[in-house]
Amino acid sequence: MRERYDFNEIELKWQTFWAERGLNKTDTDPSREKFYCLEMFPYPSGKIHMGHVRNYAIGDVIARYKRMRGFNVLHPMGWDAFGMPAENAAIKHGLHPAQWTYENIDFMKKQLDRMGLSYDWDREVTTCSPAYYRWNQWFFLKLLEKDLAYRKSSFVNWCPSCATVLANEQVVDGGCWRCDAPVIQKELEQWFLRITRYAEELLQGCDGLTGWPERVVAMQKNWIGRSEGAEVDFPVEGTGERIRIFTTRPDTLFGVSFVCLAPTHPLAEGLVADKEELERIKAKYGKEEEKEGLFTGHYAVNPLNGERVPVCIANFVLMEYGTGAIMSVPAHDQRDFEFAKKYNLPVKVVIIPGKGGEREGQALESAYEGEGTLVHSGHFSGLESGEAKQRIIRRIEDSGLGKRVINYKLRDWGISRQRYWGTPIPVLYCERCGIVPVPERDLPVVLPEDVHFTGKGGSPLHESEKFLRAVCPSCGGAARRETDTMDTFVDSSWYFIRYCSRKDEDALDRKNISYWMPVDQYIGGIEHAVLHLLYSRFFTRVLRDLGITGQGEPFRNLLTQGMVCKETWRCPEHEWLFPEQVEDGKCALCGKVAEKGRVEKMSKSKKNVIDPDALLQRYGADILRLFSLFAAPPERDLEWSDKGVEGAYRFLNRVWGIVYRYRDEVRKAGGEGEGDLPPLSDQAARLLRKTHQTIRKVTEDVEREYHFNTAIASLMELVNELSAYAPQGAEDTAVLRLSLKNVLLMLAPFAPHLGEELWEALGEQGSIFGFPWPVWDEALAREEEVELVVQVNGKLRAKLMVPAGLPDEEARKRAIEDPKIAEIVDGKQVKKVVVVQGRLVNVVVG
Repeated sequence: MRERYDFNEIELKWQTFWAERGLNKTDTDPSREKFYCLEMFPYPSGKIHMGHVRNYAIGDVIARYKRMRGFNVLHPMGWDAFGMPAENAAIKHGLHPAQWTYENIDFMKKQLDRMGLSYDWDREVTTCSPAYYRWNQWFFLKLLEKDLAYRKSSFVNWCPSCATVLANEQVVDGGCWRCDAPVIQKELEQWFLRITRYAEELLQGCDGLTGWPERVVAMQKNWIGRSEGAEVDFPVEGTGERIRIFTTRPDTLFGVSFVCLAPTHPLAEGLVADKEELERIKAKYGKEEEKEGLFTGHYAVNPLNGERVPVCIANFVLMEYGTGAIMSVPAHDQRDFEFAKKYNLPVKVVIIPGKGGEREGQALESAYEGEGTLVHSGHFSGLESGEAKQRIIRRIEDSGLGKRVINYKLRDWGISRQRYWGTPIPVLYCERCGIVPVPERDLPVVLPEDVHFTGKGGSPLHESEKFLRAVCPSCGGAARRETDTMDTFVDSSWYFIRYCSRKDEDALDRKNISYWMPVDQYIGGIEHAVLHLLYSRFFTRVLRDLGITGQGEPFRNLLTQGMVCKETWRCPEHEWLFPEQVEDGKCALCGKVAEKGRVEKMSKSKKNVIDPDALLQRYGADILRLFSLFAAPPERDLEWSDKGVEGAYRFLNRVWGIVYRYRDEVRKAGGEGEGDLPPLSDQAARLLRKTHQTIRKVTEDVEREYHFNTAIASLMELVNELSAYAPQGAEDTAVLRLSLKNVLLMLAPFAPHLGEELWEALGEQGSIFGFPWPVWDEALAREEEVELVVQVNGKLRAKLMVPAGLPDEEARKRAIEDPKIAEIVDGKQVKKVVVVQGRLVNVVVG
């Protein structure tokens, strides 16, 4: 063992050791209790960042800890490899997306290995591999069979200049991210998955997500958005047509001053004479921030009071929610209020707050959206909103004007993407047979390589004749392949199930899935709180209904780790600066004073980033891991601190130094447990007690919501005791040996390389992770004496040292008999004595 801690040599040594012996590999073993630990897999963008470091370090500590607790642990990793950045790189650099992606994967995998992460790479998945995405296609075919996949017309973001569809992220301030041309809404045929069929089950399932953060569960519920209300028919004068609207506020029906249809509503074309104006509204479909509309020239009749109200087309009304038509009550809906003000439509108050005075419509500065007392509402006036809703719905149903219904904000999942780098949708179009699914025997439908990337003219798949031309499996005639690819959320909606089997096993092996699912601990960012998690819950239910899984919920526990943050620096000449470009508060490029900004999430755009590679080269993996776990609880944001990294460095070097100093004595010391220890000196007894207290504290902190920061703090306290410890004889050395071993066992999940090296230095054989997690002895952890605070009428009057575990009655007696307390209470009536065992006695006198 060398005197100095050489992390480069040590970390490479143990990473090689783990890989050669396959220590991170796992197998299905029903005789053992399993634990499935999973961090959200990354997009292979080229390099890991500090957010990755923190996320994966959290998962690795949990996985290593659970292995030491005897669990059969599954801890896999893979790559969410489809997506726009690869196509953008292809356009910019002339590379094929596959080349760019796989080169990034190779580099990032080396980075993850350099961090000492205990992944089972035999289960690695790469979503852009045909071996993986063939199953995306298989799922699609099954969804098609179950009527859970369908095709319909829908609006997309369209850049007329580039002649291509844009994702929402590619629309910047209303313009194309590539050419700045104004983006319009264009109607295209799209594929959808019928997630709404599972809406109520997904909502009810939220109540069982007891291992998830409350705010994530609330976000899921809000996204599903269950609402109870009524559908009501408004007849259109002179046409014989009826407009069916959905409302959650039937108590405001008497306040309707106009009706709005979505631009794509089936009645819109027939009611609007000016088709150009209708197309203009369609182009702004779904853009609530800029409300646009037009009067159709027609009127509808409010079925409750017989009033004529204008029928309008509005861009903010969506066909995907409710019926695609709304009754507009501008006095009680802010969106309607803004529209009414813009187009000079009437505003009629029908709800007033509580029992208060009435508010005149034209004087309103904003809509009153709360509940209250009905006015101007016929014989319903004077009723409170809650009662009025029920009575009005009964009136609607009894009169045959509509019905009570439940709706959801959740919309069916549009999975069509007009891009190349994604899973091809396995569908053919035949002039004779129509839409024809690709037979399962012909999967996977593989992406062609004879394509060119220009960023214009839609998906490059249109250019590949070899890909486009196919034979219809039904009639044998010519067919054309679907050129849309799947939303990349499909890839991540079941990858955790693929991990249940090795790469050389059946992807949907039911025995493996039954054993490993659900994931016991899922770890990822709060930004995935809605879509990814909701789609994964949907997919798992579909797979359950297909008989592939036995569960409906994929993730038993969810940890949403906080962000890694750092202050920003800005130069008046060079704008944002990297940390290394700031010297003594000045820009290193020009010497001007730099402005120090607030602490915020690390981002490339503001350059407040730290390169993990640079830190790995300077400090090594264990120190980087330890700092990221010690600086803040996992669920809280972590503020980057160079001093904190230095502190982690000093701590691990102190542990190294203690083992180096005593390694020979410890190796010679006999005895394996407390039962073999001879009578102890005072310092040995104190160290033994502190060791068991630390085992208890660290174990409880890890088990209780993974409070790694306080667990590490407890280890630091024990190491401080070890630093001051001066063994004088055999019994002192025996306790030193026991304490050091337990320190290393507890430190190993956090700093695995150092743990292995020092374990070996103490003469132990085999990997430290093959040894069980230490167990504390409650009797040995108990303090011999504790400080007892004595109060009189709540004020501190004395402190006594008493035996630990002193009975309450004896504590009362000692407190009252203490000379200071006896003097204070002399001649006064003791009304009661309150005892908090082992901590406090409060004597209450009159």
